[in-house]
Amino acid sequence: MSDDEQAGGAADDAPEKPAEGRSPDADHKRSGDDKRQDRDGRKAKDDDRSRDDEGKGGDGKSSEADAEAESEAAEKEREQEKERERERERAAGRFKERTRDPLDEQGEDGPTDLAAAARTRRATRQLFDVRRDLISFAHSQLQSAHIGDNINLLLGSRLPGAGMRSGPVPDEELRRLRRVHVEPQGYVRLRKALRSRRLLVLGAAPGTGRTSTALSLLDEVTTAAADGTDAEPAAGPRVLRVDPDGGVRQLAASLDEPRGGEGEEARRGTGYLLELSLTRPGVLPPDEMDLDELAAALARREAFAVIVVAVGSAANPLLAGRYGMLCPPAPTGELLATRLRERLEDRAAEAEARADEAGEDEAGEGETSLDELLARAAELADRAEVKDAVGLKDLRPAEAELLASLLAGHVLGDGSYEGLLASCRSLAAGQAQEWFAGVDRTLTAPRTETERTDGKAGRPDTATLFHPVAFRIALAVLGGASYSAVATAAHLLTWELSVQSDPDNTPARPLFCDDPEADRALSRAEVVDGKVEVAGHDVPARLIWYRGSALPSAVLTELWDRHFPVRAPVVRWLRLLADDPRSQVWMRAAVAAGELCVRDFDHGYTELVRPLAEAATARRRIFAATTMDQAAGHDSHRRTVHKLVGDWSRNGTKSLRWTAAMALGYGSAAATTDDALDALARIGVRDDGEQLAVASFNVVRLLALLDAEEVLARMGEWTHHKREPYQDLGLVTTVRMALTTVEEVLTDDPDSPLGGPDSPLGDRGDWPLPLALAAVRPELAGPMADLMWTAMNTARSKDVAMDALETLLRSAVRKDGTEWTRPGLAALLPALATDEHDRRRLDWLLRRMMNDPEKPFPDAMARDLWWLAVATDERARLERPRQGRPRRDGTREEESYV
Repeated sequence: MSDDEQAGGAADDAPEKPAEGRSPDADHKRSGDDKRQDRDGRKAKDDDRSRDDEGKGGDGKSSEADAEAESEAAEKEREQEKERERERERAAGRFKERTRDPLDEQGEDGPTDLAAAARTRRATRQLFDVRRDLISFAHSQLQSAHIGDNINLLLGSRLPGAGMRSGPVPDEELRRLRRVHVEPQGYVRLRKALRSRRLLVLGAAPGTGRTSTALSLLDEVTTAAADGTDAEPAAGPRVLRVDPDGGVRQLAASLDEPRGGEGEEARRGTGYLLELSLTRPGVLPPDEMDLDELAAALARREAFAVIVVAVGSAANPLLAGRYGMLCPPAPTGELLATRLRERLEDRAAEAEARADEAGEDEAGEGETSLDELLARAAELADRAEVKDAVGLKDLRPAEAELLASLLAGHVLGDGSYEGLLASCRSLAAGQAQEWFAGVDRTLTAPRTETERTDGKAGRPDTATLFHPVAFRIALAVLGGASYSAVATAAHLLTWELSVQSDPDNTPARPLFCDDPEADRALSRAEVVDGKVEVAGHDVPARLIWYRGSALPSAVLTELWDRHFPVRAPVVRWLRLLADDPRSQVWMRAAVAAGELCVRDFDHGYTELVRPLAEAATARRRIFAATTMDQAAGHDSHRRTVHKLVGDWSRNGTKSLRWTAAMALGYGSAAATTDDALDALARIGVRDDGEQLAVASFNVVRLLALLDAEEVLARMGEWTHHKREPYQDLGLVTTVRMALTTVEEVLTDDPDSPLGGPDSPLGDRGDWPLPLALAAVRPELAGPMADLMWTAMNTARSKDVAMDALETLLRSAVRKDGTEWTRPGLAALLPALATDEHDRRRLDWLLRRMMNDPEKPFPDAMARDLWWLAVATDERARLERPRQGRPRRDGTREEESYV
């Protein structure tokens, strides 16, 4: 049955507009009519008895019977009056129950703090740009590009030369390296260590330029060694790459192999580069004795070697030894400037050559010098749009080379500005693709020759294998949360990935292998000091972020679009995060889930949204509502979300209607404000107001999200409605409005009148919502005062309404005496106390607050609030001295009144 049929037809839904601005007290009027009817009935009975007595001549027996009948009637009337009083108390109790927090569900999970969740949502949504798709440039589809006349780049994740296993480093590569290499911080210290020990274990994250630094070090030390001898440098390559399959021992053995002749001399003063991959199955890191043996062999040959390893738990023993050192990345600005100069030098040289041929008089005409090109490219790189498209704080050498090529191409007129921005977005996408490419390839590789004691071939440790990618996914979802929260979530995801990959074996859960430094380096993350909210209080914490705004979206896109088998464990993991009691975890996960749904809404809705929307716990349902709202932020999915939420509000189960109400409160789940309010009204009045609490709560949320005047007008219509369920919806919403703080409903939507980073409500987070609105938008004070007046003059709502008004009054000044919400009260109280009856009620409330034995209200503050409530003309009349007499001081009686 539709809501209209349950409501008795469309005609019943039409609100009744009273003649005055404020509605009469319907309950009080009805009880007064009943009393007048009873009094009239008793008077008629008395008149009849008097006439009977006169007719009977004062018969004593008749008088006794009449007295007994009158006593029985009076007793019956008293019982009826008691029953009516009990019914009024029950109605007031039901009303008070409906004003409870709809998120305060009894259970082991405890209540949900929506204020903390709202703050977390505002912080998280900044990581995702909902005004366009996550990644608008598919890096995986662009393998190469030809820019200009002489720039030809390979843009895949495998860089040129990545497949080289061993052999000499060409002299041309070393010469180019000398010209463009940017020394990282501490480079001189690395060079001194290599010269003194002849062996260096260099640790860094892949892609940070560690190989280039190693080659530069070997080139310098071998060149210096050759220049230090009187003889000519020996023939043959100075720097060699070594096959990592042989390892350290094989390199040491090869150095001591007797060869004699010219080959023996050629091996002296050589530099060796060895890149070890410690994550490959069957690979064990060399121990300190192996390194000592290699260093001795290098000293005998007057040679040098650099072993490059990726930071992580497997490399920690090597880096902690006497040969280990960390390699910091090169500075981004200098790196990009060097790459730009390299790209533009050839074009400038060609221009100068043409100028020389044209003659001195025509030199420079129509051509641009190198300095001018560099200045234009630097200005282009500093544009906010370009930086936002790149979305990376630090550029790695390959990324700097690609960006320099793109900038140079645009400066030279070989590409459009829109194409430049689209290509810049490929940088983060390329990093994400590199992180996830072939992570579990070792699991499907042929079994190694190493066997366990049970005779089965050994398999790599799945926990060690999946932890780096799990940490990157957790950081993309929970970026901005505490490091401990991200690390814990990463371990949960590591378990899910391990079980999904190898369901026949229980994965090991290492307990003492975490390396925070390695996690940050391998994930391009940074840890900053900040605060997290615990039980409503801020506490210091270490917060972790990606070093680049584009990386969270790039990681989620790569994960969801290219790696379908990983969806199942990630969905299970997100459901686990939905049960986490910390707002910094479950709310961030909900926002990220919405971004994943945009990539494939059918899968996300079926596997994640719908099951959580029908869950038994409030937190899971809010998770689903937040996910839907995040998807609605994208134009491509907005209409779909509107239809689904509207269908939930009409025909959904109880849980779906509850979830729909929470989604509507965000302001994006309906096409218009009218549609949102209609849907919330359907939810609130259905089933005798069973979900009135959650419906009214989300109507209040709309006050700070959309058109406040329209929301207040609709609340007024509900309070004047002839049907009691609608009246209750308006009254409950009014009381809840007074009890809601701004931080519970504040939005980050820049299109909202009160949203965005520069919202006038932003610095009033702890203010009650009506006072903040009255201070920021004084024109709303009148409608809000009318709603509160109606609530205070209705029998079933007057008690909670007066308590809510007391809460507003007590917020005028903070405990330390500083001003708090007094400007809002100054705007609202005059509109609330417009006649003598309202002022007497305010006076009674202030007296009650002053005489409160547990929390007495200061007399001076009560007096100040009274004068705030007095209208301007009334204040002038009271303060005007009497004609012909000097102004007198206020008497004690007047002071007690104020």
